[in-house]
Amino acid sequence: MIRLFEVYYPTRTVVLLLCEALLVGGSFLLAATFLLGPDTYIALIYENGTLKIVGITVLTLLLSYYFDLYEPQRISGRWEIYFRLLLVLGVLSFVLAGLLYFFPEMEIGPNVLVVGIAILVFALVLWRRAYDWIIGLSVFREHVYVLGSGERARTVVETLRTRRDAGMEVVDTEGNGAFNGQLERFAADLRASRKPKIRIDRVIVAMEDRRGSMPFRDLLELRVRGVVIEDASSLMERLSGKLPLEGLKHSTLIFTQGFNVKASQQIVRRLVAIIVSFILLAVCLPFVPFIILAVRLSSPGPIFFHQTRVGLLGRHFSVLKFRTMRQDAEANGAVWAIKNDPRVTPLGRFMRKTRLDEIPQLWNVLRGEMGFVGPRPERPEFVQWLTSEIDFYELRHIIRPGITGWAQVRYQYGASLEEAKQKLEYDLYYVKHMSIGLDLLIMFETIKTIILRRGAQ
Repeated sequence: MIRLFEVYYPTRTVVLLLCEALLVGGSFLLAATFLLGPDTYIALIYENGTLKIVGITVLTLLLSYYFDLYEPQRISGRWEIYFRLLLVLGVLSFVLAGLLYFFPEMEIGPNVLVVGIAILVFALVLWRRAYDWIIGLSVFREHVYVLGSGERARTVVETLRTRRDAGMEVVDTEGNGAFNGQLERFAADLRASRKPKIRIDRVIVAMEDRRGSMPFRDLLELRVRGVVIEDASSLMERLSGKLPLEGLKHSTLIFTQGFNVKASQQIVRRLVAIIVSFILLAVCLPFVPFIILAVRLSSPGPIFFHQTRVGLLGRHFSVLKFRTMRQDAEANGAVWAIKNDPRVTPLGRFMRKTRLDEIPQLWNVLRGEMGFVGPRPERPEFVQWLTSEIDFYELRHIIRPGITGWAQVRYQYGASLEEAKQKLEYDLYYVKHMSIGLDLLIMFETIKTIILRRGAQ
């Protein structure tokens, strides 16, 4: 896997993206060469045709990203890939037509964009079919043996079988990841210089209890012979983008890399948060009067909503939002928000989906009570309970909470203890790998989350 912005991406996904970038650019270059002939050089060099093709390529990749074409786990079937691919090309055609209407100078040459789109349709569809066939070949898949027989091993096996983009094929005759002697036979064949009957490239150790049952001799033999030996938690962290709580120990957090909350890094993050907040306030300010009027007319009650939340190092502060619920939403005490919460007004539901209700939180950022990126601040009533029920929950308070965060762009709205655990795993991953690059990636993915109206209910 390839690590970018502190996030791990399957190598084949990166290759897919790079190949499609070449296909997009090549399609429009081929169209220009076919239609313009000897004048192609002039159009590309002196009329900025090359820059235009690069811009179209970037736009196409962004659209593919927003339609989840590089996240196959979000796609239910292969047919849906081609459906989304055609949607991308349709939106691209619409955008390019609009640009040409308002900015005719964007044209590379007569009909070049039209022919380029036509070539691109066939090129991308054929490429996706070829790519799907290629990644299915055994030679391009890593053969993985999962060592273990409990729930942890079954989770690893199920994850690898559903994540085709990971490029790992589970070697398991019993079908459940149980230890069945294959590892012993494989190691014995290597020691005897015999050709193994099975192929193992990586061993994932997912044993619940390793005392007295870990086959250290066989694992060492495989390790020195070039087979990769990896702990299940490390693999799941890379694949899922979260730090699994199952099997997590204090010693693991102490000796693992990451979790370095440096003062210099926090100063830079604070400066970035202030700059971004000022920019967003300037952009949103013209719309604020209309939002205020809409909230006033939608339901009786105050415009703004104040609520105590837990922030940096467990300190309490008052978060500020536009009101999205009825005035009597918590007449009977604090209640966890749920999906399709009946207390939310119709306007409030729209504001939550588009994150318009969170504009006033930019003031919390400027005051230093929140960062722009970080774990979502929770209410004191729930923090006390969650801290007692979930190990390591207090670690999310070692940094400032944020308006957006890794858990918000990667997971649904949490409304139960189990969902709180899932969100904490994402928060711990963020705290462990915190960096300016990861913050910028989260900001970028937040835009996608808002456009696709995911997350908040």
